[in-house]
Amino acid sequence: MSEPIVLIERHGAVALVTLNRPDALNALNRALRAEIVRVFNELKEDEDIRAVVLTGAGRAFTAGIDLKEAGQTGFALGADEDSKAINMAAALAAYPWPIIGAINGFAITGGFELALMCDVLLASEHAKFADTHARVGIVPGWGLSQKLSRLIGISRAKELSFTGNFLDAHTAEQWGLVNRVYAAADLVPAALKLAAEMTGTQPDLLKTYKALIDDGFGMTFAAALKEEVKRSIEHSSSVSAESVEEARKQVTARGRDQQG
Repeated sequence: MSEPIVLIERHGAVALVTLNRPDALNALNRALRAEIVRVFNELKEDEDIRAVVLTGAGRAFTAGIDLKEAGQTGFALGADEDSKAINMAAALAAYPWPIIGAINGFAITGGFELALMCDVLLASEHAKFADTHARVGIVPGWGLSQKLSRLIGISRAKELSFTGNFLDAHTAEQWGLVNRVYAAADLVPAALKLAAEMTGTQPDLLKTYKALIDDGFGMTFAAALKEEVKRSIEHSSSVSAESVEEARKQVTARGRDQQG
């Protein structure tokens, strides 16, 4: 019996999701995309899981769309079709908790886009990013053309997208694409630790805060500030003085522990 093409491990409130087509560099064929969608839809309903770490098996995070399959059956990117079964962008956007991308190796074109669907990126020293849409002859449909320039600046984004050149992990860190770079063996443990720290916050605030940041990112700055005030007022009605005091004690104790 063959192994599942997506592996799930549970670490407390964190799910480790691993793309598992290493012989194909985790290329995103229809079956893998459908399984990614299914897994995230399933985890969205799992009350015990409040963060996901997404990584790949072998040498790649994912090398992007399976070009061999696409050459035979068409690209079917999900952005241009009615079927929700393989629309990873919609499934990850609908996931309400943090997604940490642990980029272990190649993240190319569609794989780069999948990485950009995550909330936070950490990278192995072996990670390499590339946008080869212009060389393959397709237009991005999962957000790369808009997200990348907002993360690293429009000039750097144009350089990557117009050349198709690779971006190494340490340069990606310098450019602000990834938060930190780790030795290969340390990547997933570091990502799990960070995810666990996120799940240690108040669950309702964690979900609310992610939605506020994501929604505000798509607004003008002035509109986003107004939206923050609106949601802050709405939430304040559910906060008691006692709960604030208890939270203050916990935050103070955590700060002391972190400083030794």
